[in-house]
Amino acid sequence: MVKASKSVRIGVISDTHGYLDSRILDEFAGVDHIIHAGDIMDASTLEALEAIAPVTAVAGNMDDGKLGKLPREVTGKVGGVRFLVGHKRKRLMKRLSSGKVEGLGKHESPDLVVCGHDHLPAVEWVDGTLFLNPGSASAPHYEDDDPTIAIVDSGPVGLGVRFVRVPRRADEDG
Repeated sequence: MVKASKSVRIGVISDTHGYLDSRILDEFAGVDHIIHAGDIMDASTLEALEAIAPVTAVAGNMDDGKLGKLPREVTGKVGGVRFLVGHKRKRLMKRLSSGKVEGLGKHESPDLVVCGHDHLPAVEWVDGTLFLNPGSASAPHYEDDDPTIAIVDSGPVGLGVRFVRVPRRADEDG
């Protein structure tokens, strides 16, 4: 269980695909940190998020140029919450199980693991670690679920997750 030194709010987002609805910025107002799990596709997205709170971001399979040079996975800590973020869950699970995550000891586990890629919001506890996919913030494909982001709150009882549905972009493909 996370023993946070203080209550911490973390905004979690993935798969923006070059589109950031302004209501996401409103939802993230007041968070202590933002995690972006890749497929950013527009550097202005990170600039807008950084105006709200510090951002940890990784490259997704659709990121190229400057964004493609972001790390594929990152560990970090905010308010006592140790996290690992990468774009694809399968790759993160393989690296975690083999003890090959930089910043984590061979038998250490983060409190929070964030991934994206499949555009499906999901949350699961595995051996005391919260695995979170916030879904796609842009839902670029017709068959995608509605766009979502997530807010992670930590406090005396541990981590909690709240998914936030955001409007579907008007110019989606179909």
